[in-house]
Amino acid sequence: MKKKRQDTILSLIAAEEIPTQEVLRERMEEHGFAVTQATLSRDIRELKLTKERRGSGRACYTAPVRQEVNGGILQNAALRTDFAGNVAVIHCRTGTAQAVAAALDAMHREDVVGTIAGDDTIFVLLRTEIQAKEFAGSFAKLMETGGF
Repeated sequence: MKKKRQDTILSLIAAEEIPTQEVLRERMEEHGFAVTQATLSRDIRELKLTKERRGSGRACYTAPVRQEVNGGILQNAALRTDFAGNVAVIHCRTGTAQAVAAALDAMHREDVVGTIAGDDTIFVLLRTEIQAKEFAGSFAKLMETGGF
């Protein structure tokens, strides 16, 4: 039940702007989860949700990207990132793009529809332009620090 509840939270914040716990609680209720404020607070803490300003200017919940790959492939192979529309582009060292794309696919992010990798470039299709911009920014941070 907890996993399903937390997966629903992640799906909701990936699909829409959720600015407060109360809005999140209401949306969870609409999805069949009657959660208390204490349970919701615990889920937010466990999921390590933060608030980021969105295109509307409102601070809304967002989930960190999980780095679940060994050897730092994302940090060592990726060179730069950008976005256009709802597509993020990752430029990689020659011959590493497919490994980076496989690592991204293994993360099972709700906002990522899919990836296409060539030899040194990856296209990451996201659900919205805002998500593409946020993904490119988060990925750039990963390349600098090695983690989110």
